[in-house]
Amino acid sequence: MKRDEGARGARVKASRWCGLAIVALLNACGDSEQAAPSGVDGRAVPDDSGSFSQRVYERNFVFASLDGDSIFMVPWMMQAAEEEESVMREAWAWLARGGAWDAFFAERWLTPPTREPARILPHGGLRLLVRDGSAIDGILFEEGARSLEISLGEVVASWTGARGGSFEVLTASAYLVDQRVDGVLLDMTRASAGSRPPGGDWAFLLSGDSARFVLAADEEYGGDTAPMYRGWGDYGDVELQWPDVTLDWHRTEAFPPARRDVPVEWRVRSSDRAVEGALSAVSAELQPGTGPGPLLPVRALFEVVGQLSTMEGTFPVRGILVHERR
Repeated sequence: MKRDEGARGARVKASRWCGLAIVALLNACGDSEQAAPSGVDGRAVPDDSGSFSQRVYERNFVFASLDGDSIFMVPWMMQAAEEEESVMREAWAWLARGGAWDAFFAERWLTPPTREPARILPHGGLRLLVRDGSAIDGILFEEGARSLEISLGEVVASWTGARGGSFEVLTASAYLVDQRVDGVLLDMTRASAGSRPPGGDWAFLLSGDSARFVLAADEEYGGDTAPMYRGWGDYGDVELQWPDVTLDWHRTEAFPPARRDVPVEWRVRSSDRAVEGALSAVSAELQPGTGPGPLLPVRALFEVVGQLSTMEGTFPVRGILVHERR
């Protein structure tokens, strides 16, 4: 899709000034929000037994740009979990290129209860550029001499998941000091509540500048039934959906810090054979969590390569696959 770079630059510049003003307000009041009455506007409420039913909100952004056989990625993963008298917020970010993962942001902090717990907030070196009241126009990290900005452009494809989550693909640019990298960005939101298992693994895959693919599981591995995936494909003028996809673990490797095996190769297939393929990990960022054990939580971000075959043809793909066990 062609863009008017002059108009885009003017819009980004104007929204940046507006966004910085709003960010200043968020910094002033973001950590002192007023408590909302129980049960208002998505607040978690006691269930029928009188116990607290926690809601967890995810907001993930992945910037990706292909350059020949290499990929440049900046994943931002954010989460807000409602406690009885507070909201626990977490945010992580990595810069991945050349097979190396640089974890440059990892923060956890508490804020008071709020009517909008899913709204992401600035914290520490994390700043947000916003427009139209709350729409995210950019993500800015500044700490010492380090600076990284992700500027969001126009939505080119959007889908809704089985559990109501949203997935949008946008044009985007990354700015590192005086370097600009153009690419695309996945903006995804999900939520879970109470005893319902959280959303499962997901992937964002690129094939040159012609096609983008998203795969997302309805729940985590480890339940009574294997997770089911939905898949989406964007070919510019064509958007396809596959509502019944399996992502089988073809090969695993041990991850001793979490005392678990993690997948490193996958086989993709929809029930109607409309999409098939294979993915392999070529680099990874593995993080064990804490807990009573013996099996510990794990978060794994994989750079993957492979191919997907659809009715539109066969596509070599490269991108990110996120695997979590909580």
